[in-house]
Amino acid sequence: MNWHKFGSFAPLMLVMNGSEKYKLVRSLGDAAEALFASWPLDDGEEYLVAVKTCLEALHGTTSPAEARSALIRAAEEAGIPVITVVH
Repeated sequence: MNWHKFGSFAPLMLVMNGSEKYKLVRSLGDAAEALFASWPLDDGEEYLVAVKTCLEALHGTTSPAEARSALIRAAEEAGIPVITVVH
């Protein structure tokens, strides 16, 4: 598994509530950490799809871009603003 391969995951910023207001997501590992440790809802349909897609991307059976898209849809579902990071 390649948790922290930065080049294959276009960065984004999640605007979260709580102690860590801004969550920079630069890799599949960051995406997994956001979904498992920081997510405000754990029962939404898009959340569950994002978790599944992220795990598949970590195992190499789907692309990091698909995991990123699923993360964005889950964020929209949870009311979490997403800021695209340009580097």
